[in-house]
Amino acid sequence: MTLAELEAHRRTVETPSGAVSYLDVGRGAPALFVHGIATNAYLWRDVMAGLDDVRRCIAVDLPLHGRSPAGPDQDLSASGFAEVLEEVCEALGLATVDLVANDTGGAVAQIFAARHPERLRSLTLTNCDTQDAFPPDAFAPTVELARQGQLADTAAQLLNDLEQARALTLGSGYEDPAHLTDEVLRAYLEPVMGTLERAKQFERCLAAIDAKDLVEIAPQLKELTTPTLIVWGTGDEFFDLSEAYWLRDTIPGATEVVEVPGAKLFFPDERPGDLIPHLRRHWSATSG
Repeated sequence: MTLAELEAHRRTVETPSGAVSYLDVGRGAPALFVHGIATNAYLWRDVMAGLDDVRRCIAVDLPLHGRSPAGPDQDLSASGFAEVLEEVCEALGLATVDLVANDTGGAVAQIFAARHPERLRSLTLTNCDTQDAFPPDAFAPTVELARQGQLADTAAQLLNDLEQARALTLGSGYEDPAHLTDEVLRAYLEPVMGTLERAKQFERCLAAIDAKDLVEIAPQLKELTTPTLIVWGTGDEFFDLSEAYWLRDTIPGATEVVEVPGAKLFFPDERPGDLIPHLRRHWSATSG
């Protein structure tokens, strides 16, 4: 599904945290898809296209990302984003959802699940942060630059050279960086660094990454009995495979880790066919 085709499925919902843009594709029980830092709902476009016959697939743009604006005082932490998810569910009347997440969105999903287990019919986590990798070591220097206020000026210039932008930002999350087309790269990066003002907000978002957000919900996560599937790319330089097994051993509802050989962080975008059948199987088992 192209980005232009997806726009016919774009909606906006008003929440106490502000307007949230989302893509709404398919019919059936709702599945809620959550992206991570510097991507947006487009990450899930081909996954949703492969599941629209069994689920109403709702992919949100978190505040500051995609088409969802961020206010000057908006809470851009993982904890704040989790609250936005709850507000979206409330505003859309989603009593229960199949929650699917990637990258920083996985941290957001863990917090949401810990706080609102009653909202979950099932949970699926792909390569993502855990309390011992938030931020992951490979991304920590970037977070530190943001905390020092030394990132925004450089970030705001990146889109002048897309090849450099691809190499310095999201490209390392793909087996083949060329899979990340110029169109998609711009769609990901322009909302977070297309202007100096946005780049400064993005800097604030990165500076808000804090392991305490996940440490605080660890007791609830250890009691989460929601059926949980973990699908993990083994070639990821950010999130080691050991993190997948940590999640499996921590969440009582998690019984399986599906390893995707060689896949990197953004495999739901690059290799959707390695996620879709596992989601179908997981949802079938949990919905009866």
